[in-house]
Amino acid sequence: MSVEDIEVAGVPTIPEEPRAKTSLVPGGQFLRYLCVGVFNTVFGYLTYAIAFTLLSAVVPARLLYLAAPAGAILSTPLNITVAFFGYKFFVFRTRGNYLKEWLKCFAVYGTGMLPGLFALSAITRLLQSLLHHHATQLIPILLTLESHLTGRALATLQHIGHASTMAGYLAGALTMGFTTVFGFIGHKKVTFATKPS
Repeated sequence: MSVEDIEVAGVPTIPEEPRAKTSLVPGGQFLRYLCVGVFNTVFGYLTYAIAFTLLSAVVPARLLYLAAPAGAILSTPLNITVAFFGYKFFVFRTRGNYLKEWLKCFAVYGTGMLPGLFALSAITRLLQSLLHHHATQLIPILLTLESHLTGRALATLQHIGHASTMAGYLAGALTMGFTTVFGFIGHKKVTFATKPS
C-alpha cells in the first residue's frame, strides 16, 4: 500500500480493499434481506412441512429419510418464486427483467440446494438415530403434552412426535441456515447484480 492509497488531496481515504468489503453488504439492503428472509423462512418451512407431512403419511417409516428431500423438492418452486418477488421489490429493488432474474434466482437456489439435499437426507438419518436413542427421555414430555390435547391437535402431535418424523422436520429447519447466507451472496452477485456504471 502506498501513500497515494491513503491520501488524496491531503484527505485520508479508505484503501481499496476495505472499501470493496464494506460495499458487498450495504446495511439497509442486508436488513431488508433479513426481514424478507424471515417471511421466506416461515413460508418456506410451512410449505416444506406440509409436503413432508403428506409424504410421511404414505412413505414407510424406514424410508422417511427420503421423504425429507422429496418434500424439499416439491415445495421449492413455489418457495423460490415467492422469495424472488420479495427480493425484487423490497430488497434489491430492480426494474424489469422478470424472467431473466427469476431464472437466475432458480439457478442461485439450485446451486445451493444440491448440497442441501444430500445434507438433508444425512441429517435426517442422524437425527432419527439420536432421537431413537434418547426416546426414553422424550416419551414423558410427549405424554404430558398428549394429556392436554384432543382431536386434530392430538393426532398432529402424535404424528410429529414420532422420532422418524420429527427428525425430518428438524433436519429441514437446520439446512435453512446454510441457504440463507449462500442465497444473499448469490442474489447480490448473480440474480440482481447491477451493471457497473
